Amino acid sequence: MDDKDWRILKAIAEERNITKAAARLFTSQPALTYRLRSMEEEIGAQIVSRVPSGVVFTPQGEYLLAYAAEMAQRFDKVKEQIKNMENKVQGALRMGSSAVFAHYSLPKMLKGFLAQYPEVEFSLKTGLSYQVLRILERQEISLAIVRGEHGWEGEKFLLTEEPVCLVSMEKIEGEDLQHKPHIRYNTDTTLQKEMEDWWRHNFKTPPNTTMEVNTMDTARQLVLHGLGWTILPAIGLPKNDTLIVQPLTWRDGTPMTRKTWLLCADGALGLLTVKTFIDYLRACSQAV
Repeated sequence: MDDKDWRILKAIAEERNITKAAARLFTSQPALTYRLRSMEEEIGAQIVSRVPSGVVFTPQGEYLLAYAAEMAQRFDKVKEQIKNMENKVQGALRMGSSAVFAHYSLPKMLKGFLAQYPEVEFSLKTGLSYQVLRILERQEISLAIVRGEHGWEGEKFLLTEEPVCLVSMEKIEGEDLQHKPHIRYNTDTTLQKEMEDWWRHNFKTPPNTTMEVNTMDTARQLVLHGLGWTILPAIGLPKNDTLIVQPLTWRDGTPMTRKTWLLCADGALGLLTVKTFIDYLRACSQAV
């Protein structure tokens, strides 16, 4: 078995369907089926079983899949190390990012980096910060950009720290906030907890939540149309926004802020491409 076989098993595991896996790998269904049978002959056991919805892995197949995932990761690291030996910024750079940071800040940074280093092959996965952290823990990526505080014992760098703000179309004073329509949105548990803690420290009754939406962008649009207020980190507020923005503080006067961290997998700093990208990100963040 080789790297191509490991990728085949990964595609089948994610698609749970031979035809879809073949399309994803830009090959034909008969060719993929033939290769799968060859793998089964090689290991002397059935890898997948067909079911009405597609295929499922047998116990032997699940064991082989875990091995294949480990070997694929090792092979990726070997390729990175070999590229690094040439002392040139090139090769694969695998990272994950908070979806919020990927939406608002990362595209411009990536465009600038790849303009300087066009031989870098960049791959990106996004999600909520805790999801990106799990991918980093599984060693599927070399770098992770997460927002908020997370338990990470490895190397990490602070990229940004921004205020968290109350936003509305008109200024809202003190107790009036309890009666105005509140717009809630899905976000990382760390930010959600901070917002709830801030509210409990200032008010004895729950906010008058009238709308619950998926993203902070949607919440901001609803606020722009005068449909309520919400709390947003400054990353989601364009500089030319027409909203009333009031940075929040805790009772002791400490500003409520949101930090963005860059986390590194073990050994990643030894790779020239990774180190160069880290330096570039930190320089970009300091220039903002």
